[in-house]
Amino acid sequence: MKFLFNATLICLTMITFFTGCSKNEKVITSFADAQNAKIGVMTGTTGEKIAKERFPKAEVKSFDDIMDAVAAMKSGQLDAIVTSYPLALQVSKKNSELRRLPEPLENEDSAIAIKKGNDQLLAAVDRIIAELKSNGTLESMKKRWFKEDLTPYQEPDIPLPTEGKVLKVGVSATREPFSFVDKDGRVTGHDGELARIVAAKLQRPVEFLNMKFMALIPALQSGKVDLIITGMTATDERRKTVDFTQPYFANAQVMIVKKTGDGKPAAAPTPAINLNKNDAITKLDQLDGTRICVMPGSAGDLAARKRFPKANFQVLATSADAGLAVMTNKADAFVFDKGVLLNLAEKNQDLVILDEPVDKLEVAAAIKKGNTALQSDLNRVLSDLEQEGVLQQLKLKWIDSKYAVTPQLAPTSATGGKGVLKMGTCADFEPFSFLSNGRFTGLDIELGRLVGGRLGKKIEVVNMNFEALIPALQSGKIDFALSNFNVTDERKKLILYSIPYLENDISALVRRAPLSNPAESAPPSFISSIANSFHSNIIQEKRYLLLWNGLQTTVIISILATIFGTLLGSLVCFMRMSKQTLLNIPAKIYISILRGTPVLVLLMLIFYVVFASVNISPVLVAVIAFGMNFAAYSAEIFRTGIEGVDKGQSEAGISLGFTKVATFLNIVLPQTVRRILPVYKGEFISLVKMTSIVGYIAVQDLTKASDIIRSRTFDAFFPLVMVAILYFLISWVLMQFLEYLERRTDPRLQRKS
Repeated sequence: MKFLFNATLICLTMITFFTGCSKNEKVITSFADAQNAKIGVMTGTTGEKIAKERFPKAEVKSFDDIMDAVAAMKSGQLDAIVTSYPLALQVSKKNSELRRLPEPLENEDSAIAIKKGNDQLLAAVDRIIAELKSNGTLESMKKRWFKEDLTPYQEPDIPLPTEGKVLKVGVSATREPFSFVDKDGRVTGHDGELARIVAAKLQRPVEFLNMKFMALIPALQSGKVDLIITGMTATDERRKTVDFTQPYFANAQVMIVKKTGDGKPAAAPTPAINLNKNDAITKLDQLDGTRICVMPGSAGDLAARKRFPKANFQVLATSADAGLAVMTNKADAFVFDKGVLLNLAEKNQDLVILDEPVDKLEVAAAIKKGNTALQSDLNRVLSDLEQEGVLQQLKLKWIDSKYAVTPQLAPTSATGGKGVLKMGTCADFEPFSFLSNGRFTGLDIELGRLVGGRLGKKIEVVNMNFEALIPALQSGKIDFALSNFNVTDERKKLILYSIPYLENDISALVRRAPLSNPAESAPPSFISSIANSFHSNIIQEKRYLLLWNGLQTTVIISILATIFGTLLGSLVCFMRMSKQTLLNIPAKIYISILRGTPVLVLLMLIFYVVFASVNISPVLVAVIAFGMNFAAYSAEIFRTGIEGVDKGQSEAGISLGFTKVATFLNIVLPQTVRRILPVYKGEFISLVKMTSIVGYIAVQDLTKASDIIRSRTFDAFFPLVMVAILYFLISWVLMQFLEYLERRTDPRLQRKS
């Protein structure tokens, strides 16, 4: 034990020494610097081909997924990564120490891949892509998914049929923002939305098969999937094996590199003033030339652009994201309605509102142009509420007081006897309209219910992005909007307003001046870092459900494959020990082939070749493949154990009147089990660990779950450690059962106990 401890300590010391010595990293500022660099690429992608052609002297290393290459780059094993623009965009957003070179290596087209010969489906999908191009849908999707900032994605709800032939779509859902798995376990992203649109127009239910990128074309050729929609480039080489639709996205291959020693980002529009995190803004005049967050179409956006023409504006979809951008030094200020900023400042002690307002505006209800009848009704109700002092009470309740517990609204008493009014709101503006305990609440929500009660109409709240409210009014999707709407001359050209019910300041939210105590700027502690990693990788977006589902899949495959492999191994062992050549030779061939074939190759052969034309669950395929592999090894284990029992014992059993079967079951088998269990346990543990490759055939096991999480967080440490712990727990629990069986079958252990 002491020797083992010392050896382990020495190994760890050597690892630390060598990893710590690799600090001489290559700085790449142009393609010329990468000629002798270590470049990471994704297996089977066009980036792999381009890297080898453009940089023949470079050391090109292939990875299955982008997050593995990013982890290698962070640890100093790579100098650069060649990948598609959307993936590089996502990597640079989530890894502040990395950037992409502005010049593309090569331009290319992404298209949908379809099995050769399926001309009918190809023509149908081609027509859909052409339609989506002409009506601007693809351009809208591009703006929503391929963004420079970390604002939340907006995916529309696409109704899909539940009956009919299922459209099976192959994806590699670790390629955000093309395709990834969201908090609900759904495949989403630009290509996820595109797949649903295609399925809806084809009037077919859709099923996503998530697998490794290199496994997609074999799956298409074997008929396991009908389409591949995952940002695949239509190359001449691929056209030899599959058909492509017309392109749906003009892509580019780019290079990701580390930032230079001074930490400067890639060339981009830079503001006139660059503020460090410790530089405090105390006056409004300091904002001109800084980085200012605004929300699209808001009064704060208009006021800020007018007041600070030299500023570099960042448009974010939610107030929470804008507040976070200021806190993390991604922006210097957030200009918006003071009521919302007060709430952000109360919840984040590092933020403060400047005293001087950017502008002063009135807040009113927005109504579709031409609907003067509803405008008159709202004006009458609001006037009554003003005279009764109700509006002042609402302002006191929601804005002027700092509520410790969020006020909950009682159900409206309106029966809706006079109809329904659809009220649009953006439920991201606490204290005006937001969600609490799954319900809409806030000043505007309560005011809307009061209006509905006075008019005898039921209020139906429609939650949407702020910039979508005016288009929704114009198209008749909603009747009116209460969402802290500031009255501006520009908006008056598009919509009607009620009389004002509030006066609002447009203010600026900035970082509070740092404390003089140097401890305030100290890096987070180890415990704090672990807690943050745990939250972002496990708790956030309920990612623990991915691990839980993957854990169940891994356990099911392991147990069923072991049972199947044990039964099949027993049969092969019987054939191997038979004196009949007809049984003996096939068993020897089976054992030799299966033991000499890599499990991954066996798995893919069974899935893509043997069951190519059969609609079979990938989990069942995994059970069969691992069971067959386990059978080859267990057969030899069983044979060795049986032959280890002295033949004289079998002869003695027969001489006592036992049949051959009874002799085997009562004399030979108990001794065999006792002899083989230690080796059998080791083989079983190997099988459990080997199941980590089932992601190649679209099975979301424990390892695949960690890949999905890492593709979102780019945290190479925590998800892998969690998976390692879970694999250990699976092995340990199942091992306890085998050890219990070993104690029950070994008389010596029974006597000791």
